[in-house]
Amino acid sequence: MKISIVNGPNLNLLGKREKGIYGNSSFEEWLDKIKPYFPMIELDYYQSNIEGEIVNYLHKVGFSADGIVLNAGAYTHTSVAIRDAIAAVTTPVVEVHISNILTRESFRHESLIGPVCKGSIMGFSLDSYRLGIESFLKPEFD
Repeated sequence: MKISIVNGPNLNLLGKREKGIYGNSSFEEWLDKIKPYFPMIELDYYQSNIEGEIVNYLHKVGFSADGIVLNAGAYTHTSVAIRDAIAAVTTPVVEVHISNILTRESFRHESLIGPVCKGSIMGFSLDSYRLGIESFLKPEFD
């Protein structure tokens, strides 16, 4: 199984920026710690601060990966292009957020990408990513 983790703008600054919201660890440090818990999954990671590069990456992995865990950062609330890229690919996408976006500034309360994602996970710190990964391991029950 292959899962791609995709991070958007400013998430390259995890461990450095607003530690009260985003924590003390870089994403790479967290990823190194979590990989041993998922030996059956090939996890790859991509981060960009540029909207078009995220769209291109979703196109690249969106027909071959088994799942995409996406934290689009601020683009969650503004990017029709990323929303359309998610809708265009066949790989399911889980939206994740480190903080609970519903308890933050009002402009963060709406997700443009959420309606085209398999589901959304927010507010569990970096553990939101683990929950996103695990969502692809569970059978779907109707």
